[in-house]
Amino acid sequence: MTLTRREALVGGAAALVLPSSASVATTPDAVPILRAGPATLQLAPENYPATDVWAYDARIPGPVIRVRRGERLRRDFLNELPQPSTIHWHGIRLDNAMDGVPGLTQEAVAPGDRFSYDFVANDAGTYWYHPHVRSWEQVARGLYGVLIVDEADPPDVDREDILVLDDWRLKRDARIDETFGNMHDRSHAGRIGNWVTVNGLAEPRREAQRFERRRLRLVNAATARIFDLELRGLRGWVVAVDGQPVEAPRMTARLSLAPAQRSDLIVDVIADPGTEAQLLSVERDGSYVLASFDVRDGGLVDRRDEPPLLEPNDVPDPDLASARRVELRMEGGAMGGLRGAEFGGQRLSMRELVGQGKAWALNGRADFPDEPLISARLGETVEVAIQNDNRWPHAMHLHGHHFRERLQSGSLGPLRDTQVLGPMEQRAIVFVADNPGRWLLHCHMLGHAAAGMSTWIEVI
Repeated sequence: MTLTRREALVGGAAALVLPSSASVATTPDAVPILRAGPATLQLAPENYPATDVWAYDARIPGPVIRVRRGERLRRDFLNELPQPSTIHWHGIRLDNAMDGVPGLTQEAVAPGDRFSYDFVANDAGTYWYHPHVRSWEQVARGLYGVLIVDEADPPDVDREDILVLDDWRLKRDARIDETFGNMHDRSHAGRIGNWVTVNGLAEPRREAQRFERRRLRLVNAATARIFDLELRGLRGWVVAVDGQPVEAPRMTARLSLAPAQRSDLIVDVIADPGTEAQLLSVERDGSYVLASFDVRDGGLVDRRDEPPLLEPNDVPDPDLASARRVELRMEGGAMGGLRGAEFGGQRLSMRELVGQGKAWALNGRADFPDEPLISARLGETVEVAIQNDNRWPHAMHLHGHHFRERLQSGSLGPLRDTQVLGPMEQRAIVFVADNPGRWLLHCHMLGHAAAGMSTWIEVI
């Protein structure tokens, strides 16, 4: 079953193609300002009221920030929210002081204050930005945007589409349900919404020509939802994951995108003129249209050639023979069997942990540790063996680095910054500690991170 709309806010999907550039306000010295503040936008269909959100520059997603590889990126962040906030530039290697994590890299920016972010974008790819203060609330209210670092020699495509997937928990009057951080969400799958959008809008359409080639930049900005996606009327190849080029384009009609993950696809429109090409969300009760393209005949011919490789970023290869191994055990959650964990220097029962807003533990600790999970020398190869000892999936994100999964065969998977672990699953990630500083390692089901699933590493 394929649906293009839902009857009510009980569920749904929508789509729009985001413009590839956006204007930004500037200060007198020409440093662009990025404002975070309240806004009112039409998330639900037009027969519903507009929704009060928090947004960057009063739009969802925030403005596309676009630079070329090796260029300097500067933004003055102005906080017009009623809460402190920061900006984390997700997935890109940058100076530690610019990473946007309060307590590790900077102080939180108070309401009415500003902070200057200034770094060189050394890695080409699809990245995004979002807060790291109460992110389980601030991201869920709409604070996120896309950062694109262009290759020196980008692939030959006819068009580019930036598609930011998100879900919202809306009431019947289209207001955001403000039960942020409740323990049911934190101890289960996270805050799963009942209204799905792409680029913050519902049910627009776009034209396409048969046999044109497009680059799709997919970003999952949801706080907990894993999107299972299907291409229909599109012949697609995955050319990059989490911003990093793959070693060989992989043809696919299905892919999964966990919170914070990105995927770059090169697609050829192969649907017949007069029909639709679609990006679908595959769910238990059917498939729902996320993005649709009305196909017309533009006189193009079918290319049939595989897209070329994207130029790689300068990410060092791990030395598996010398890798220092550390174990990370994830426990807790509903039906997880965790009886207790360390919190504030004491051993607390699960009931006591819940009273502190905690539902998870990493290596037996439910609070944020004073000591790093590992202190690595600059240039050292590190392997983190992660065991998911609970009944829920998790998307583990490492700041400031790209890693590869060490597969059971002994080979290495593609470069990533966010790795999904299913229930009771074990995976090992390997990376070169090539970026000095203190870096967060946490679950990007953002309620899980706040409820105990956060730690950090140090590179010296």
